Amino acid sequence: MNPLEPEDLSRLLDRHGAALVLYARQWCESPEDVVQEALVQLVQQRPPPENVAGWLYRVVRNAAISSARSAKRRSRREKAVAHRGEPWFESSAGDRHDAQEATQALASLRIEQREVIVARLWGGLSFEEIATLTGTSTSTVHRWYHSGLEALRERLGVSCKKNLRPS
Repeated sequence: MNPLEPEDLSRLLDRHGAALVLYARQWCESPEDVVQEALVQLVQQRPPPENVAGWLYRVVRNAAISSARSAKRRSRREKAVAHRGEPWFESSAGDRHDAQEATQALASLRIEQREVIVARLWGGLSFEEIATLTGTSTSTVHRWYHSGLEALRERLGVSCKKNLRPS
């Protein structure tokens, strides 16, 4: 595989940038920095990874978790007071309430459910890619995804018809 060209990197950023930031935001306070570091690492890879999107999610996940651990240690050392986190979703004035409600609902999920939902819905990753990313089985990822969606429906008061299998 040839080295990444600037146009390739631009397309990757357009396609996955926002989802990667959202994915990292569940662990750390500086998701944009984590994504930028991952992109720098990607450019330095020789040869580039076969599955670039999967590789990016893995690097972003690991860096975000490391960043969170560092921040936690720093917070303990400095005995910092609680702080307000960045919202996960950008919103306009008209839908501000919905974005806040969605952020709270997503944040209330178990970490496994949230990770899978963000990777699947905003990242566009397959269940197989998420299983590889998280080091679990595809069936476990599928179970976390569906239980997380059900929990979101309950928290947001959304009534959705269940997909029925044809007989």
